[in-house]
Amino acid sequence: MADQDSRRLAPTVLLGGGIGAGKTRVAELFAAAGFLVISSDEVGRQVLAPGSDAVALVESIWPDVVVDGVVDRSALAAHVFRDPADLARLERITHPGIEAAIRTQVEATQEPVVIEVPIISVLSDAPFLRIAVVADENIRLERAVARGGVEADVRSRMEHQSTDDQWRHWATVVIENSGSWETTEIRARRVIEDVLTDD
Repeated sequence: MADQDSRRLAPTVLLGGGIGAGKTRVAELFAAAGFLVISSDEVGRQVLAPGSDAVALVESIWPDVVVDGVVDRSALAAHVFRDPADLARLERITHPGIEAAIRTQVEATQEPVVIEVPIISVLSDAPFLRIAVVADENIRLERAVARGGVEADVRSRMEHQSTDDQWRHWATVVIENSGSWETTEIRARRVIEDVLTDD
């Protein structure tokens, strides 16, 4: 389906999509099929761990979001999702560390790997298969609010994320998730089977 990193025999997949699209549920299906799941959001939390260089840089730009060396992620999000320039600045601080940590994890295993990415720019130059999970914007909003998100905050995040059309353009394979989960699950399992059997 796509070229893989030549140092690995097992497949490596980037799994992307916006908030509420359903990529985490699809990632769970990959995990059940034997894939190691790496969440770039979780890696991002590690990159912003107390004492890191990234925290020092964040504090120098947004001093109000760091308290006793700990980043208040909600306060930081409130800043960066108001201003695209601030979001780009944060990505320049965190993305090198996130990508380096993910590559280290991938290279350390011979298992098949799926990497959850919430934005297109993460590992944009990696030669991995790209799968996008997409869904109607209103459905995504409803899902994100149902799992505890504040509607205004979710809308703000969606405005600063890639559109479904951009995800489709980015992807090698697209999984539509606007209908029932049962239908999506069937589609996703077929894609996973294709990934595992692709030569």
